[in-house]
Amino acid sequence: MDFNDQLRRYFGTDDPTTISPGALESGLEKMRVDLGMEKDPGRRFALWALMYMFGQAPDLDVAFKDEAEREAARNFLDLLDRSS
Repeated sequence: MDFNDQLRRYFGTDDPTTISPGALESGLEKMRVDLGMEKDPGRRFALWALMYMFGQAPDLDVAFKDEAEREAARNFLDLLDRSS
C-alpha cells in the first residue's frame, strides 16, 4: 500500500495539509470500516498505521488479534518515537 495512494483513496488528495475537516472525518470513517473488514495482515497494518498518524487508530489489542501483529505495531510506534 502506497502512502500517497491511501491518502487519495480516503481523503481525495495526496497532500495531508489540504484535507478539509469534512473529508478527514469521512475518510477516517471509511478507514474504520475497511480496517474492520480487511483480512490481509499487511493491509490491516497499513490502514492502522495511517489511522495512527491521524490520531484515530484503535488500541493494539482491538486492531490486532495476533500477538506478532501487535508486536510489529509496537515496533512501528518505537520507530516513530525515535524519529521524533
